[in-house]
Amino acid sequence: MSSMPPPPPPMPSGGNQPFGSQPGTMEHPKGTQVLVLGIVSLVCCYPLGIAAIIIGGNARKEIAANPSVRYTNQTQITVGWVLGIVATVVFVGGLVYGATTL
Repeated sequence: MSSMPPPPPPMPSGGNQPFGSQPGTMEHPKGTQVLVLGIVSLVCCYPLGIAAIIIGGNARKEIAANPSVRYTNQTQITVGWVLGIVATVVFVGGLVYGATTL
């Protein structure tokens, strides 16, 4: 009588991780929003830069407060945040220049 070999151990699942990603990595949910706000604020609507700064700053604080999770879109958040700063500086500079030429 031959005995069957034991079944192989179950493969570890990545949970809700997308295919090909490493465990413990995920995208921050506000990454795309901050980038879009930063680009739009620089291209056509400068006051949206303030929203990009606020939302991007909050997202950066959330990332810093949770070091156990590696966010894959940190660069996206930083770029949107910086574009918001640039747009706000241009907007305020334009207001100051316009006020001084009156």
